[in-house]
Amino acid sequence: MSNIIENFNKINSNIKNLNPKKPVNIVAVSKTFSLDHIKPLIDMGHLHYGENKVQEANAKWRDIKNVKTNLKLHMVGKLQSNKAKNAFEIFDFIHSLDNQKLADIFSKCEAINNRKIKYFIQVNVGNEIQKSGVPIKEVDTFYSYCIKEKNLNVIGLMIIPPNDDNAKKYFKFIDEMNSSLGLNEISMGMSSDYLDAIHHNATYVRIGSSIFGERS
Repeated sequence: MSNIIENFNKINSNIKNLNPKKPVNIVAVSKTFSLDHIKPLIDMGHLHYGENKVQEANAKWRDIKNVKTNLKLHMVGKLQSNKAKNAFEIFDFIHSLDNQKLADIFSKCEAINNRKIKYFIQVNVGNEIQKSGVPIKEVDTFYSYCIKEKNLNVIGLMIIPPNDDNAKKYFKFIDEMNSSLGLNEISMGMSSDYLDAIHHNATYVRIGSSIFGERS
């Protein structure tokens, strides 16, 4: 288990060596890994964890979050609207807000529960048919809808760039779009490209296998 801590510390050191302009939060993507496997990192005091399925997140995290109330859980996968209410109950950050129906549901949940959470708008930066996300040309309108009509706390944009060896180009583009909207946070970068993402001002990097090992 100690290699998880070693892996995490190495990533943290790599980030610090970049001397980023803004603080960088490592979201340890713990999907499919058991709580026992993750626990060394929790015990070390790391706070941010990512899951991509609501049901798994509920089963894994509900009890420990009631005890360790400073833990922050991030929804990093595609979110179906019929799971949004359950997602609101367990997650502190949603990285995959990408349609008005979800925005409507979250706005209603916040009003009923008197609780605010944080959101990233997922942008389909490569206009890929198979990927979720708001088309580039609709981002301004959707962002305005979320904050002005639904009063959601959108803190930044999120992307999963196309797998075409041009990640830096997409990171640069989304950094510029993020700035044009006046947003301070960006969710981008994974195990293979987080240093490039941070170079383009990513503030939340979603890292799984480089911390926890390969998934079975």
